[in-house]
Amino acid sequence: MIALAGILAAATWSPGPNNAMLASSGATFGMRRTLPHVWGVGVGFGVMLFLVSLGLGEIFVRVPVLKEVLRYAGAALLLWVAWRIANSGRTARQDANRKPFTLLQAAGFQWINPKAWAMCAGVVAQFITGRDVVVEASIAAAVSMGVGLASAHAWAGSGALLQNWLSRGARLQLFNVAMAGLIVFGVLYLLTSEL
Repeated sequence: MIALAGILAAATWSPGPNNAMLASSGATFGMRRTLPHVWGVGVGFGVMLFLVSLGLGEIFVRVPVLKEVLRYAGAALLLWVAWRIANSGRTARQDANRKPFTLLQAAGFQWINPKAWAMCAGVVAQFITGRDVVVEASIAAAVSMGVGLASAHAWAGSGALLQNWLSRGARLQLFNVAMAGLIVFGVLYLLTSEL
């Protein structure tokens, strides 16, 4: 349990697409409006890990082209999200038409997030023995939800704490460009690390 929690903590607290998007959303919309996004990330990844642990990942072993399609589609979507974040230089107070991710959008995003797939593959390979797959998958999902929700709250909260400071001048634009840069770096790292 300690090793599982440690690995999940390192993965969920480190910069990546979810965390950059959460910090940007917190800074743009505030913590209260970002909470559905927070819960979508935490719960969405837990559900994904549970299903992959039960054998969904086996489909990608049998049909590797599906994994590659998902990998590049996810990378393209992440680059589009990075572009949108980099070009969002106003707070939600200044632009009433903008909306944060919903719980379902954030949960669905996990399925195309290359970092989420890498985390699932690592956890399943190390901690799912097959002796009692439902129990093992449930434990892995519960631990990931707990650790993931703590991380998601912290990243969104850090963005929200900066909201007033970022609302002056070009600070929010620079912050969002930095968050977009983290996403682009993460995409490039994930795409090149599997070569």
